[in-house]
Amino acid sequence: MDVNSVMGANSAQQSSKKSAAAATPTLNYNNFLKLLLEQMKNQDPTAPMKSTDYMAQLATFSQVEQTMVGNSKLDALLSSSTLSQADAVIGRTVTSADGKTTGQVTSVRITNDGAVANLNSGNEILLGPGVVIS
Repeated sequence: MDVNSVMGANSAQQSSKKSAAAATPTLNYNNFLKLLLEQMKNQDPTAPMKSTDYMAQLATFSQVEQTMVGNSKLDALLSSSTLSQADAVIGRTVTSADGKTTGQVTSVRITNDGAVANLNSGNEILLGPGVVIS
């Protein structure tokens, strides 16, 4: 039996397990709920969960739920604010922070970096600190 072939297969399995573990998403709301329910189903009947432990887990569950609701509302608020700012600059003249690029805004697109103004000159300016709007 060739030891190198066995070692090579074992290390290949370990590297595939590591890459699968790295690709696995983090614990989310649904996974947390499933985990809590499975724990409650499979607890030892001779030593049931203490009521204080149960209440602590329910409180944690409630906090996770409230955090998720709060995050979705903050995302909606941020999107609304960005769209309002974008709407306000269309038709106005903007000048970049360094003063090299100027022009009238014809359209605005929203990116991960923020609002990007498309100018009538064909240039683009990321709307942010230092940009002058007139």
